[in-house]
Parts: sequence; structure tokens; C-alpha cells
Amino acid sequence: MNDRRVFITKSSLIAGGLSLAASALGGRGSAKRNMCGFSAKPLSRIRVGIVGIGGRGIGAVARLAKIQDIEIVALCDIREEALAKGQETIKRNGRPPAKAFTGSDYAWKKMCELDLDLVYNCTPWEWHAPISVYAMKHGKHAATEVPAAITVEECWELVETSERTGKHCMMLENTCYDFFELMTLNMVRQGVFGELTHAEGAYIHELIAVNEHWKKWRFKHNLDKNGNLYPTHGLGPVAQCMNINRGNQFDYMVSISSKAAAFHAWAERSKKEQYAEVNYRGDMNTSVIKCKNGETIMIQHDVSTPRPYSRIHLLQGTKGCARKWPDSRTIHKTEFGKIALLSTDRGHRWLNEQELAGIKDKYEHPLVKTMGALAKKIGGHGGMDFIMDYRLIYCLKHGLPLDQDVYDAAAWSVLFPLSQQSVGTRGASLDMPDFTRGHWKTNPPLGIVDVDQSKLLVGKIYKDGVRQLDVH
Repeated sequence: MNDRRVFITKSSLIAGGLSLAASALGGRGSAKRNMCGFSAKPLSRIRVGIVGIGGRGIGAVARLAKIQDIEIVALCDIREEALAKGQETIKRNGRPPAKAFTGSDYAWKKMCELDLDLVYNCTPWEWHAPISVYAMKHGKHAATEVPAAITVEECWELVETSERTGKHCMMLENTCYDFFELMTLNMVRQGVFGELTHAEGAYIHELIAVNEHWKKWRFKHNLDKNGNLYPTHGLGPVAQCMNINRGNQFDYMVSISSKAAAFHAWAERSKKEQYAEVNYRGDMNTSVIKCKNGETIMIQHDVSTPRPYSRIHLLQGTKGCARKWPDSRTIHKTEFGKIALLSTDRGHRWLNEQELAGIKDKYEHPLVKTMGALAKKIGGHGGMDFIMDYRLIYCLKHGLPLDQDVYDAAAWSVLFPLSQQSVGTRGASLDMPDFTRGHWKTNPPLGIVDVDQSKLLVGKIYKDGVRQLDVH
């Protein structure tokens, strides 16, 4: 089995135009520096350029404009109307206009060549790695939407460029900052679940009509790629709990997809004859990862079938487990999923509301205690987007290591291409790259981090153009 896995991995990479030296076996040479725990020079004021002012980009403009010690120097988009919307958002937050870059698909290059500290990338998937690499090569830290890369080679290019330039490359995986995920990470660190053995994550979100009408670039990816095309929302939080790249590592994976029935049912129901015979990717993709320390992780992807939203977020240990979805309480927008802990008087059941409240009081993550209420006011998926942005800027300002480094960006994103390879070879087992080149064995686990709001202030917050409050 192991020989077959290695053979298929090598064969797939050769077929994809990669040399054996670039294979998942990690033969890329030694790292120029270890970016896990890396501290860049502190920045008293962070000059930011934002590229891609679409749905995610305009939200980023609004959130970053709330943070003091930031200058939004530049905006870039191929659409004039998107730039105008971004400029209006900046103005509404009492800031001067940003330099505007447009006119071509490569206008972002001119923006990256400005005197900036950070390039914040909210473009379609295929632009994530090229823009991040170019930004780092021109002396900027890079923050990119998910996934950070869509090929194995792009993942390696991100890693090697970050190591060579000494510039951070953070994937903007907001789910790692959701309140329940942060709490369960804190519980894992305190040993509440015992020894972890298994985890599950997912991106289950019916998006067929949205993709076809709103994000046609994303729809096109789903037309010609069969695999897990959006793995990081489910994978990121559980990977942190499993200490991936920091004492543990992904070993190998397998992936299979179901048939594509829901897509064709939608096409027929919506009278979209042009899609009736399209070979759309399978409705449900299931990928399973084996870790070096023995744990397993299941990650699913389904944006076709009519079912409730879920990222699952399940952690299973020897003393208990936690699961966020599905849960009827999510209808009421509560923060809790389900938690069960080992106890002879409890038997096999989930904790009740009163018990869950006690868990929150005891294990709520410091980041949520410090700025959860503020994050909810500012927004972004219930506040997790703002906590993510705030923590990124805080670390850059004070010269601290990032919570998510370039190895995380690569390791979590590489499931995108590898799942397609595995699906295309009848669920073949493929080795996963070690982007740390062995440093995972000694890299320390991610700690339970916090911020000191006296050192980084949140600026003016507006509603309908009227100043409401200053948060200090």
C-alpha cells in the first residue's frame, strides 16, 4: 500500500509537469529561514494596499478603516464602480482617498511596487498565489483570501518566497477566529478532550445559483475540477488543534466524490439547458487525511445539494468531543455547538444549556473576552473577520509571529489540488508535502494568544454617516 502511494504521488507530479525534486516527499532543498515563529521588524504604522474590492474586499476596506495605526494607501480592482465603492467606504470612516489602480488584469503589480507594508488580497482564487508572491518579492507582507494557492507548485512558491524574502504570507482563514472554534482550541490546549484521535471539518453551503450569477469565476472552477475546491474553512481550525506544522504533520490523504446529481437537477429546475449535459464535479467530496502522530481528519465539500450550512468542526478525544454543526441552536444564532465530556454520571449525551454556559465561562478564548463584543459591533461573519484583521495588524505592529504562517497557508490549501488528483485516480492515496521540511518536529504549538487594546486602538465607527463611538 505504501509503495503504491509513493508511486502514484510521483507519477501524478510528473504528469503535472513537476520534477521529482519538487515532489510531496519534500525534496525542495533546505529552507532559507524557518517562518514558523518568525518575527518581522515592528511597524509603527502599517501602510496597506487592498486588491480586489468585491464582496470580500469591500468588507476588508470597512474593517481595516476602523483600525488606527493603519493607512489605506491604495485600492486596486478592474472595475471602476468597485473602486468608487471602496473610496466611499474610506471617506465614510474619515480617511483620505486612496490611490486607485485599474485598467488591466495586472494593475496590481503597480500597486505592489508602491511604498507599502502589507498587500491584502481579495481576488479570485487563481490570482491569490501570483499576487502574494509578487508582493513578497517587492518587500511587502502578504495576506490572501482562501485558498492561498490552487496547485502544489504554487504552494511551494509561496513557502520559498516567504522564506527567501523574510516576509509574512498569511492566508486569511477567518474560521480560525470564530468564537466556538477559538473556545475549543483553548479547551484542547488545556487537555479537556484528552488525547485527540479524530477531527472533521467541511464547507457545506448550497451555492449553485450564487456561483452561476454572482461569482462566475468560481462557477467555472466547479465546472472543470472534481475534488475539494474549498478545503480551508473546515481544515484550518482543526489543523491548529492537531498542531499541524507545529509538532505534528499531515502524512497522506485519499479523496472520493459522489455523482453530480444536484447540479443537473438544478439546471433542469431552473431551465438552464446549457448546463444539462455539463460534466460538473461530484456533489459531495470526502477527503480523509492521516497525520504523522496517528490522528485522522475528514474534510467534506458540497456546494450543490439543498442542505443546511455546515463546517462540522468536530474534535474527538479520549475524554470527550465537541461538534458545532448541525445544531438546532444555530438557528437562533447562538455561539455554542455541542460538547460531550467523559463522565460516568452523564453517559453518552451532549451537555445541556446550563452546562454549556459553564464551559463558556471557564474556557472562552482570551481574544473573545478581550474584543468579542467589539468584533460583533464591527462585524464580518459575526465578528470573526474583524478579530482576524485586528490580530494580523497587531502582530505586524508589534513584531510578533503570526498565528497563521506560510506553512499553514500551503498545507491547508494543498488539499485543493491533491484531492483532484486522488479523485482522478479512483481514490488513490497520496503523500502530502511537508512544507516545513522537517521543522514541524520542533516548531512549538500555537499558543493561546490575546491582544492589548491599550497598544492598538480602534478608531471611529460610523452608522449612516454619523459618528457613534470611539473605542479605546
